Amino acid sequence: MSITPSNQNIVPFVKKESILAALDRGVRIDGRKLNEYRKLSITLGYAKKAEGSALVKLGDTTVLAGVKLEEEEPFPDTPNQGNLVVNVELLPLAYETFEPGPPDENAIELARVVDRSLRDSKAVDLSKLVIIPGKKVWTAWVDVYVLNYDGNILDACTLASVAALYNTKLPKVEVEGENVRIIREEKTDIIPINYPVVTVTAAKIGNHIIVDPNIDEESIADVKLSISYTRDGRIVGMQKNFSGSLTLQDVDMMENISRSTAQYLFEELKKYLNL
Repeated sequence: MSITPSNQNIVPFVKKESILAALDRGVRIDGRKLNEYRKLSITLGYAKKAEGSALVKLGDTTVLAGVKLEEEEPFPDTPNQGNLVVNVELLPLAYETFEPGPPDENAIELARVVDRSLRDSKAVDLSKLVIIPGKKVWTAWVDVYVLNYDGNILDACTLASVAALYNTKLPKVEVEGENVRIIREEKTDIIPINYPVVTVTAAKIGNHIIVDPNIDEESIADVKLSISYTRDGRIVGMQKNFSGSLTLQDVDMMENISRSTAQYLFEELKKYLNL
């Protein structure tokens, strides 16, 4: 649990009471149902200088992910695998309490959760990033920038990272012995990802469970649970936030609603990624 107050949002008492009253009626103050996601849009190839990129808008939450490929040596213990590095930056322009400087623990936590979901799921095929086994590999740097913060940035960061990797094609490589010639102007048909992963965040507010909390809902939530899924329903990541507690029944309810929402997100990804 991060202690850096980079995403603190103070909700006035009257607004909090309005949110709770709406939830008691089975709706939310923005008109959504408790299990309803905000409108999602994805723009591929948004950053023209990156090998792959995607701009994701989840309601008013806006995240940009870009992929850069660098030629490096493999790690000694994984000579036949390339490298994956995920970074997240909470830009000061995204929210009034975000500060300039090195990534704080909130940004580091986001990066680690996204990285873990992609890595542990085996969604990113690191063997595709090998140029010369044991000697030369690609490092795929996935840089994620939060441009506007209106809640639930973890789900948006995962979506943006996955879409950017699908938008990435490896450059043409010519190998003669130990000599490597990279032709970045020419792309192969190889993409470094095998299948998509999505993260779904559910929040508990009082006695209610909702998905995709906006900034005001996050600010009064007792606890959040984010679960990452592969397309076949396999859980590949889980992260709890905030100090509230969860019963086994709560976890079961949150997992059920998250699993259902994950299938919706996979259907949305199909529209943009031609899966």
